[in-house]
Amino acid sequence: MIPVNEAAVDFRGIMSLNESGKLLWDRLQEESTEKDLVETLLDAYDTTPEVAERDVSVFLDQLRAQNILQDAD
Repeated sequence: MIPVNEAAVDFRGIMSLNESGKLLWDRLQEESTEKDLVETLLDAYDTTPEVAERDVSVFLDQLRAQNILQDAD
């Protein structure tokens, strides 16, 4: 992933994605809710809803912290 616009000015480093991160990133390329992302993980992995919700939350928080993701209005 490469930050663009204002995020590129402040970004220091490289962000790499593991398999589940790539799966979520790919899902974000289309209109998706947080619930959609949780369902994506539940469909792909043998995990619990609680773990999937936590993982999605952490992933989105990391993207927001780097200004890579902005919530829709």
